[in-house]
Amino acid sequence: MKHENGTVTAEALPFSTAFPALLLMTALFYVNFMARISLAPLLPAIEHDLGFSHGESGALFLLVSAGYFITVIFSGCISSRIKHRGTIIFSALFLGLILLGIALSSSLLVLRAGMFLVGASAGFYLPSGIATLTSLINARDWGKAIAIHELAPNLGFVTVPIVCEILLIQLSWRGIIGLLGIISIAIGIAFIFLGKGGNFYGQAPSLAASRTLFSVPAFWIMVALFGLGITGSLGIFSMLPLYLVAERGIEREWANTLIAFSRLSGLFMAFVSGWVNDRLGPRKTLVGVMGFSGLSTLCLAVVPEKLLVVLLFVQPAAAVCFFPPAFTALARVGPPATRNISVSYTVPLGFLFGGGLAPIAIGTMGDIWSFSLGIGLFGLLILCGIMLAARLKLSSPETKPENR
Repeated sequence: MKHENGTVTAEALPFSTAFPALLLMTALFYVNFMARISLAPLLPAIEHDLGFSHGESGALFLLVSAGYFITVIFSGCISSRIKHRGTIIFSALFLGLILLGIALSSSLLVLRAGMFLVGASAGFYLPSGIATLTSLINARDWGKAIAIHELAPNLGFVTVPIVCEILLIQLSWRGIIGLLGIISIAIGIAFIFLGKGGNFYGQAPSLAASRTLFSVPAFWIMVALFGLGITGSLGIFSMLPLYLVAERGIEREWANTLIAFSRLSGLFMAFVSGWVNDRLGPRKTLVGVMGFSGLSTLCLAVVPEKLLVVLLFVQPAAAVCFFPPAFTALARVGPPATRNISVSYTVPLGFLFGGGLAPIAIGTMGDIWSFSLGIGLFGLLILCGIMLAARLKLSSPETKPENR
């Protein structure tokens, strides 16, 4: 069947049939996410090598977020010309080349420019990835499919601290960044030959499409919720090694080990969240998740030493539950034709706040007052997300996505 734009649609696939393609997309997302968070466990070593402050360290995350912000918004300009499939491949290859460039550099200026470009190259993936995923799989299975896709960042949170700590025995932080660049190029080439889906054009941001989306109140609520949700996961994770080492007095090796194992719960909590989402719906699920995540983040900042390890495991388990219902809700904001644009606007704005401004704010408070104050204040902000989630009004799920 052809649409007016000339693209051909096909019936959405059953979950079991689309599963292999979903796994490959999850692997791509995993490498993409690793590139963005590998800075966190390497930060103590980078600080020691280049000699800058906690606030300057947090600023590196802001640079990643700024690059990500720009390209996720304008990724539709690329996918509208080379299709979603081409955009996914371009993102992986470009990201690998940038990481190799950082590995060959030796100055703080190049590191700053490189981290901006890491965010920029990684940002092309997600809108095309979500558009491809939701076009391949029946709408009734989106919760489970997105939960599997979200294994990528959850597995990244678990493995990156441990892998970096092991590799630091033999490699410098530059060597680790270079190795990651080679892996990104390899997985991009693998998708060229083995990947499925995405053989349709995206929609470039336009005044008419943007006006349609901006007129939907649920869109702005989702922007705020993504900012808070990403703060609870990536924002806290980014500064947690420095918090544990500099303020709680924990050795770097033990801190990274604790952080890695504390993320193991995310591997199954995302499935729990997806299962609950498919039964209760995204609005009710998000209300519960924002309360759970905000309270655990607040407690992480104030608990005594003997309870700190417990909260290190509870907080990420709560934070990771945000994404399956959030992406399901985002797919039901506005008409189906604006689906990739809603991701292109919502995710970067949320990432700029949660993955950029939040770490730099926590780091600056760590320099002036304490990391605990910064983490606690953001915990209170996340709790406010309960009121936002309760006001969400979403459209019915589309069972036959357009332009597949």
